[in-house]
Amino acid sequence: MAAIVSRSTQSGRPRGPSAWAIIRLVLRYALLVILALLFLLPFYLIVRNGLAAESEITSPNWTFFPSTLHFENIQELFKDTEVPFLDGMVNSTIIAVLQTAGQILLSALAGYGLARIPYRWSNQVFYAILVTLMIPSAVIFVPTYVIVSYLGWVSTLQGLVVPGVFSGFTTFLFRQFFLGFPRELEEAGRVDGLGYWGVFWRIVVPNSFGIIAALSVITFIASWNAFLWPLVIGQDSSAWTVQVVLSNFLNAQVLNLHELFIGATIAILPLVIIFLFLQRYIVEGYKQSGLKG
Repeated sequence: MAAIVSRSTQSGRPRGPSAWAIIRLVLRYALLVILALLFLLPFYLIVRNGLAAESEITSPNWTFFPSTLHFENIQELFKDTEVPFLDGMVNSTIIAVLQTAGQILLSALAGYGLARIPYRWSNQVFYAILVTLMIPSAVIFVPTYVIVSYLGWVSTLQGLVVPGVFSGFTTFLFRQFFLGFPRELEEAGRVDGLGYWGVFWRIVVPNSFGIIAALSVITFIASWNAFLWPLVIGQDSSAWTVQVVLSNFLNAQVLNLHELFIGATIAILPLVIIFLFLQRYIVEGYKQSGLKG
């Protein structure tokens, strides 16, 4: 009897992972580590070249690790009077913040109106917004420049900000999200006497932080990385963004590689910080917006 109990106890023990399962797990993590290193390699090279001497960047005897780290390159970058890097960072920050705030505000209002406020031409307006997504940006580039130039906004803050304060893509995502927003919450607000405006600000917005944060991050990154429009509109150095400033380290007259790389490193840092704090909202926001409605 004791032998039977012993066998049943042994047979009831959970089995450990098989050797093949362990091998697969090790291979999986090894592959992930390799992919992570390949992903981080370009960032390391930017930092490496930014802290290296000019001769070590283009040397035929290039080494993976520089012989000496030149942290004075950072000081040299900010002291360069010919290329206003600090002004470019400030301009990019102002433009990205204003465009993000304006785009989120206008697109959220438009998306909520298209999703919840019934009126005769709502579908036609929505289809018109979808059509704008199919038009290549190069097609409207020249007309937009003509309008901005006619208004006298060349090399001005409004010329850099206003053309990007509305986005059909962001409006589309907000509409998709609001179509799936619980109507019970909105109806409870209307019972308390709120109209569309009150429901939007007091109920919908506080419960939409995920999509707002996700689209804010995406909009900020797109605005920060914009190059062609700021290059054309910012004809004066006082209106240069950080991307335009970086391009001036590499032209026919100047070849300043170590400042270019250290400037690129500093320009990336705000995006990395924002992404690290809000990365989970990017996936969450897309899941909530793009897969409903």
